Amino acid sequence: MSPSFALKESDDVLSPKDMLSLPRPGDPLPNIAGDLALVPISQYSSDDRKTHKLLAVVPLESGSREYSLPLPKGGDAFWIDSRTIAHVVEAESGKKQDIFAVPVTYENGIVAAGEPVLVGSFPVTTAADFRYSPSSGTLVFSAYVYADGDLEAVTANDEAYDNRGNTALVYDQTFERQWDTWVGPKRKSLFTVKLQKEDSKYVLRNSFTNVLKGTELSSPVEPFGGKDDFDISDSQIIFTAKDPKLPQAMHTKQNIYLVGFDGSNLVELTSGIHGATHAPVFNRQGTKVAWLQLDEDGHESDRHKIVIHDLIKGISFTVTQEWDRSPSVLVFSEDGDFLYFTAEDMARVKIFVLPVPPTPDKSTTHPKLSDPYKTPVALTDSHAASGIQILPNGRISFAVSSLTAPKDVFILGNLRKVEVDIMNMTPNIYRGELTRITKFSADSLQGKSLHPGEEFWFEGATQQIHGWILTPPGYQTTDMKKWPIVLLIHGGPESCWQDSWSTRWNPNVFANQGYFVVMINPTGSTSFGQNLTEGIKEDWGGKPFVDLRNGWKYVLDHYPQVDPERAVAAGASWGGYAINWIQGNPEFGFNFKALFCHDGVFDVTYKGYATDELFFFNHEWGGRPWEPKSLELSRKYSPVYTVSKWSTPQLIVHGSKDYRLPETEGIAVFHALQQLGVPSRLVIFPDENHWVLNPGNSLKWHYEVFRWFNQYVGKTG
Repeated sequence: MSPSFALKESDDVLSPKDMLSLPRPGDPLPNIAGDLALVPISQYSSDDRKTHKLLAVVPLESGSREYSLPLPKGGDAFWIDSRTIAHVVEAESGKKQDIFAVPVTYENGIVAAGEPVLVGSFPVTTAADFRYSPSSGTLVFSAYVYADGDLEAVTANDEAYDNRGNTALVYDQTFERQWDTWVGPKRKSLFTVKLQKEDSKYVLRNSFTNVLKGTELSSPVEPFGGKDDFDISDSQIIFTAKDPKLPQAMHTKQNIYLVGFDGSNLVELTSGIHGATHAPVFNRQGTKVAWLQLDEDGHESDRHKIVIHDLIKGISFTVTQEWDRSPSVLVFSEDGDFLYFTAEDMARVKIFVLPVPPTPDKSTTHPKLSDPYKTPVALTDSHAASGIQILPNGRISFAVSSLTAPKDVFILGNLRKVEVDIMNMTPNIYRGELTRITKFSADSLQGKSLHPGEEFWFEGATQQIHGWILTPPGYQTTDMKKWPIVLLIHGGPESCWQDSWSTRWNPNVFANQGYFVVMINPTGSTSFGQNLTEGIKEDWGGKPFVDLRNGWKYVLDHYPQVDPERAVAAGASWGGYAINWIQGNPEFGFNFKALFCHDGVFDVTYKGYATDELFFFNHEWGGRPWEPKSLELSRKYSPVYTVSKWSTPQLIVHGSKDYRLPETEGIAVFHALQQLGVPSRLVIFPDENHWVLNPGNSLKWHYEVFRWFNQYVGKTG
């Protein structure tokens, strides 16, 4: 290995350091008037090695300049009214959170903010996921509490727990640990509190109501649940929560509940057999709610279907039963007659719209729907949209990222014409007026060599398979066997390589280090129909590798510019499994000179016992790890049984806080390679989970990866 190796950095190169130092905007949160939006932004500085937080107040009209509000202590921000921002931040004492009201002015296209005014305090440091009802003056939020459900008692309970005289964690049921955390005695719950104006000043009352107290329910759902797990009307909360009667690590079933702001009239809106539910929302009229529902309990990648519940008639019905895509976030139109949502489609995340049908006479999963209620209409066709919100006057706001840029704010307008065209079943439906509002990263990316991604298709095991190619700076079609080539294999396995930005596996960073980048969406991938997604079940080492091999051959046959003798591959999670499986199957003929496995599966049976979410293994491998079918499949497709054939140099990276795939999987791979005498290197991050999130660790990750590849393919570019 060359001791002089260094990552490429220059004005026209997107280096790992450049990528990590870019602004990281969140999704826009518009005010009620629809003329301003809040965008939280974090940005890492390599100078002081710190991540700095700020809040952009963005005018939702092109040509205006956003106002940046520094947040040196971080915290959460949301609108109380159209000219007042609430900012929640941990207090100096470290035992509570303070909430401030920040006045905003917006005149002649210029935004300004006044001095923050203390409104009140929360008696904990975990208050989050804020939603505010201006009409009732009620703030809804989540926080961690003990079994007594008392927010005011948390600090005293913390002290008693910390001083219990031992560090033992004791469990009588599963989910003893989840994602990267050992589960303790606290659970998330939803609270309400009055936040109202008095003498022209906002005041937060100190009477907090735990609306889930005594119910055994917890929401938002760990580990990733947030504001998307609940919504509010003027008097009620709709939320999703794990079914309390089922062992959580073995089931995905979540129910939808409705409860009053005072904790009264709790009712479950779901019934029967189903899987997870997500993204519940009210219409603004308070007459209907909608949510996403999966049919199969235990299957986290089942197709999401939209369910509408008529609160007046008490009837639920499914509206996308026949649509072969999975929506992700829902919002009703202003008048409640349309649903707007995002969904993956052909390696993009598009915005769709669907009119709300008349409520049927009885609840049904298969209502008789006529046009135009059958098929959602796509309003965008490229990149990745997120965070859609309804604005007044027939508009929606959202964020868009792509392979060439992080998120920016966009507006899609003139939607009333879209809705009229849909209802009239106009042959060429108008798709709205798209306006870009921000350019957060444009200056930083100016002059960088960024490839938008070139698509290719080829015949796979069961259907046409999609892939992306990104070429390095200086690439010419007249080049012959010049460029080293890297195959990036995505995790999941039920996910896909999208036209979206990533700060963890960014293909343009790989291309800018001099690699011809190939990304294939094989069997198991999402966005190409549920059949392809389902095709990996009980077949991890089968059809996906037919697809990967066919795609690899397609690229080598059609791109003589690459040098197949300088080929490497990298993958994480299922992609890490794929690296280990390729290592033990040299007959696949990839001819890789070096491999990189990040947090990958080595011993399938062990994973079935040790992972946090037991339902995942049980679904993917046809049963629990000791049952005949899963045992047979593990023997057939587990990399642990192929070690005698391993010979390719391999880098292994693992996080010690990865409870999805425990770090012993990576250590075991390293030990196998070392005993075989195969060149290998192990990098452990004691403070990282399934992902590498700390910017300093991420820079080290990139350095180790490219240094490893450089040793076996030589200088790039």
